[in-house]
Amino acid sequence: MVQHLRRLNTNGMNRSVLRLAVPSILANITIPLVGIVDVAITGHLSDASAVGGIAVGTMLFDLLYWNFGFLRVGTSGMTAQAYGRHNRRETRELLVQSTGTAIAAAVMIWLLQWVFVTAVLALMPCSPEVADFARRYFFIRVWAAPATLTLFALKGWFIGMQNTVAPMITDIVVNVVNMAASYYLAVYTPLGAIGVAWGTLLAQYVGLLTAAVCTAVLLKRQNTETAQGKWHDTCTIRLREALTWTKMRRLFVLNGNLFIRSLCFMVVYVGYTAIASGYGDTELAVSAIMMKLFMFFSYFVDGFAYAGEALTGKLGVQADDNTVSASWHKTAQVNEVVKLLFIWATAVGIVFSLVYWFFSKQLVGIMSADAATLAASAHYFAWLALMPFISSLAFMWDGIYIGATAAVPVRNCMIWSAVGFVVTYIALAPLVGIQALYAGYFMHLLVRTVYLTLAWRRVDAAR
Repeated sequence: MVQHLRRLNTNGMNRSVLRLAVPSILANITIPLVGIVDVAITGHLSDASAVGGIAVGTMLFDLLYWNFGFLRVGTSGMTAQAYGRHNRRETRELLVQSTGTAIAAAVMIWLLQWVFVTAVLALMPCSPEVADFARRYFFIRVWAAPATLTLFALKGWFIGMQNTVAPMITDIVVNVVNMAASYYLAVYTPLGAIGVAWGTLLAQYVGLLTAAVCTAVLLKRQNTETAQGKWHDTCTIRLREALTWTKMRRLFVLNGNLFIRSLCFMVVYVGYTAIASGYGDTELAVSAIMMKLFMFFSYFVDGFAYAGEALTGKLGVQADDNTVSASWHKTAQVNEVVKLLFIWATAVGIVFSLVYWFFSKQLVGIMSADAATLAASAHYFAWLALMPFISSLAFMWDGIYIGATAAVPVRNCMIWSAVGFVVTYIALAPLVGIQALYAGYFMHLLVRTVYLTLAWRRVDAAR
């Protein structure tokens, strides 16, 4: 009888995981396709310098936007916990606080845009042709900052509200419009390859309009559920009250740790592109393609990470400065979620490792017709095949800890991961050249997986 009940509970939890993960995966599939299409359009219309320019231009936005990743991450965990407590007022206050922060951040980016791009490109060891294309790309796309950052906040809020259908709809709209507009503007107008930047700009604002409609629908549904007794309170949100320091203090403290985490991500991902640019335009183009293919995998496993965020937050998992804990009667449910996510993430990692092992050459060929780029990419196929399996658990753990708003463990994890990346590259570069870059990236993934796995053991023992 006990085993039967346990099996029913497992089946129910598995359905919850898939209900949240599958829409996210369907949406996420379109995200790397945009980058792949941009690179493919540029690769077939121009030479390696234009592909490198896209990589550097994208890196400039990564440098900016990763630092504001807390807009999604922090909002997701805190909203999921408020949802689990059936606190309608808090969920709406978090919506106001996160979108307000996003708009303020976008204005700051606009004010600093020229100083930022000039300073970064002055430090980049890339050719004048690559730098010129990257600069043009940046000054077009930067005007989408309010839409992009607000979409970060709204996506986190949707996930926290246990709704991954709304971000799925938004992401699909954004990315389909992006691909179609970029292709049309690059191929059928005098803009040429730079048309991909205008396509992205247009798509971000179309996406913001879509997300606003989804938000309105979700808020209306919440009003109906309140009348049915699902929520414990009714409320009218006052903007001035919601944006006071007293109301926003916990969000700011959480986001402070997540901001440090984002800086460490920047060291790894931006460092990856910056280092590759020092080896010439061809190697830069290869590294951009390799990263696009690897990120294609990550968006699949991220679907299960988002499910982890929503479910661990909803189950009442709470974080203090160093550990994560759950109420005793929910411990079994939390462990069940962790086990199921472990199984799904590992399966996804194995499948993609096999796909990359057998079809690396064909996948690179889709993204570039340049003979030199195709030849150079063959030296890195083994790294591409190995990374999904190694990194799948790192992505899964991120979601679980974020749902618990456990900012300190994920912050410390990324600090050590960034150190692993830098130290590995410095140690191996004199011996193996650019191969050390891929070894450093591999090391950062390994550190993330090991650190968060060991940290969860301490968490489990403390409960």
